[in-house]
Amino acid sequence: MRHFGRLYRAPHPAPGGHRENPRPQEPADPAGSFGEIMATVLGDEIDVLAKAKRALGGDYAPGDSEEYMNEAQLDYYRRLLLEWKKLILSAAQDTLQQLQEGPIREPDLNDRASSETDWGIELRTRDRQRKLIAKIDSALRRIEEGEYGYCEVTGEPIGLGRLSARPIATMTVEAQEAHERREKISRDD
Repeated sequence: MRHFGRLYRAPHPAPGGHRENPRPQEPADPAGSFGEIMATVLGDEIDVLAKAKRALGGDYAPGDSEEYMNEAQLDYYRRLLLEWKKLILSAAQDTLQQLQEGPIREPDLNDRASSETDWGIELRTRDRQRKLIAKIDSALRRIEEGEYGYCEVTGEPIGLGRLSARPIATMTVEAQEAHERREKISRDD
């Protein structure tokens, strides 16, 4: 049985055939479990990007010594974005195939609830990745239009460090922080 991304093995039945502890201990802080789930989801997103970078192979990595957004850099980011998208679509196909194999058939209600929770998390992850694919497509379009790597607010270079960490970035760190502050203020009003 899986419980929040970890394999859980129930203890052996006690003498008399009853389990002493049929369920894993729930976290004391429900928000902690949500935070743990979100960390796993975000970690998966970062892992997929890292896998895409490894799949590119080669010795080339964009550097500050080159002209900003030259052909080699644009080609690198184009290939990275396409590989990232391919890996996300592959994972989505695997999830779809698992869903089509049939319903959850856990006889124990606790096991079934845990499996349904895991599937809910998996489906939310896929929905998040669906939105990520739209951002990847937008970044690819910006490469073709010659706008990639430049802030959509200020027009300044986003920077190779930020693009390497988040190839779909559309704003400089400063513009993103200002945008988030404005969002927070309007939310608080």
